[in-house]
Amino acid sequence: MNGENRVMVWLSGTRYSLLALSLLGIALSSGNAQQVVAKPPVKTPAAGGNSFAGPQDIRYETSAEGGDRLIDRFIGYWQDSVPRNEHGSLVLRDILTRGDNLNPPQPGAILQAVNFLAFGRLQPRDSTTPEKLEGQQEVYYIQSGEGEITAGGTTSALHKDIAVLMPEGLEFTITNTGDEDLTMYVVNEPTYSGFVPRKDMLVKDETKVPTRVPMEASPYTLPGASGHWAHVVYDLFSRTDGLATIGDVITVDINPMRLGEPHPHNIGQEEIWCAIDGTSLAFLGTQLRVMPPGMAYMIRPDETMTHSNINAGDTPVKFLWFAGSSRPK
Repeated sequence: MNGENRVMVWLSGTRYSLLALSLLGIALSSGNAQQVVAKPPVKTPAAGGNSFAGPQDIRYETSAEGGDRLIDRFIGYWQDSVPRNEHGSLVLRDILTRGDNLNPPQPGAILQAVNFLAFGRLQPRDSTTPEKLEGQQEVYYIQSGEGEITAGGTTSALHKDIAVLMPEGLEFTITNTGDEDLTMYVVNEPTYSGFVPRKDMLVKDETKVPTRVPMEASPYTLPGASGHWAHVVYDLFSRTDGLATIGDVITVDINPMRLGEPHPHNIGQEEIWCAIDGTSLAFLGTQLRVMPPGMAYMIRPDETMTHSNINAGDTPVKFLWFAGSSRPK
């Protein structure tokens, strides 16, 4: 990853505490900052909230050894990868690939439950080859351009903020109907023996999805947020929609001058954050990274390494988020 797109900031515990308290104070007091456009609220069984009662419950590592010194292996950026083709003419640049959750062998090789996260590009007036996914399923989140997708006798329009769940075993094609590249983020998950895929593709427009409302909001959650202090969540797909090893696919907005709650993940929890609109600061362990669109990370799921994202700008930032797990029981 080139130096222009990444800034390394080493912080001591004292400096981090001062930074976090300062940013939180700004976040709670900046009533005039630009806000994400409000959408009708909805309550969902997965509305969650915070992973612990409050900051007093955070556990810190006893040393900086382990993941912190290898932090860049937990990060991937599509501009650092070699192009490859899928479905004929869809050009993919991998962001995160299969590897090891706790000790990635190379940058971005961290996935164990999911096959890959990539940035895709289809040239103007081009179409993919008609194909069926076997032993796998894919989610497409459109970033730019105009096109259409056809599967099972149904055709749907593609444009920014459209998300598609393409199930296993259904023949489909993607067509770029415009004069500019059709770009998208692609999430590929494996299926398992005995899995029953849905019979049709599922298409959602993220701009029409209601805001998630937590069933039990934390006292630290800001008004209008869905949890973790400042996360504004829109649910796209879940296991009830036909996902196999991924539990949920959502988008998360963070308003200007806001930060998410720093928190760890349980062992085996595969939670991916991919920036798709706007640039933020990713707080990983005890370090910060500038996170532009097209960059993604997953923290080491060891119950102690914390993470968060900080929006220090004057416009909202958006992330594509998904969480993988082992085969459902």
